[in-house]
Amino acid sequence: MSVFSTLVEQLADLLQPLFHASATAAAIVVFTALVRLAVHPLSRASARGQKARIRLSPQMAELRKKHAKNPERLKKAMLELHTKEKVSPLAGCLPSLLQAPAFFLMYHLFSSGRIGGEPNSLLTHTLFDAPLGDRWADALTQGGAFGGAGLVYVALFVIVAAVATFNYRRSQQQMAAASMAGGQEQLPGMGAMVKVMPLLSFATLVTVAVVPLAAALYVVTSMTWSAIERAFLYRDMPTAGALATAA
Repeated sequence: MSVFSTLVEQLADLLQPLFHASATAAAIVVFTALVRLAVHPLSRASARGQKARIRLSPQMAELRKKHAKNPERLKKAMLELHTKEKVSPLAGCLPSLLQAPAFFLMYHLFSSGRIGGEPNSLLTHTLFDAPLGDRWADALTQGGAFGGAGLVYVALFVIVAAVATFNYRRSQQQMAAASMAGGQEQLPGMGAMVKVMPLLSFATLVTVAVVPLAAALYVVTSMTWSAIERAFLYRDMPTAGALATAA
């Protein structure tokens, strides 16, 4: 963990001529982007898996109709189709799960008061008037919602709300498109999860409010990266509007 802290501090030294007192905050943003760039191949693999499942969804629908009264035969037929098309039912899930350790590691780095038994020096710096080790509650008590530190949080809340809205609208459009195209085969219980996941982006507002500012910067940067990354990786997936126009 101290290795990552040292890397962020060295990056802050490089950025200091440009960002001065906010160099550490800028280093956190840049470092988070570099971490996300490193795990980008996993995101690409996840996108390929999801697209493959969508491509096979019409055939899956036919199998469900054909073997509706024979669950064992349906399970075998689906497995045979996945094997034939060289598609794993978990292809879109496993890469995302593999990213989790890296995300938890970075979050812990930016939210822990002590690293390697020593005070976390990352939290002693500021972003404008807001200390990286403080929380929104500290900003409210020191200057109010629109004080110097409070305005930093207002900016973060606006970014999170905008990205969450973008994620929600895009997810709704793609789910509607999948339904118009004939449905999408999912693992048991995944249907409800897919509907809930877009709403979880709005829960990031709570996270930003309760964690130290350093961790909030990490969360907001990672969330924004994810939105841009998904828009790029799934740019060739149709939306409901596109399908309706084609029809």
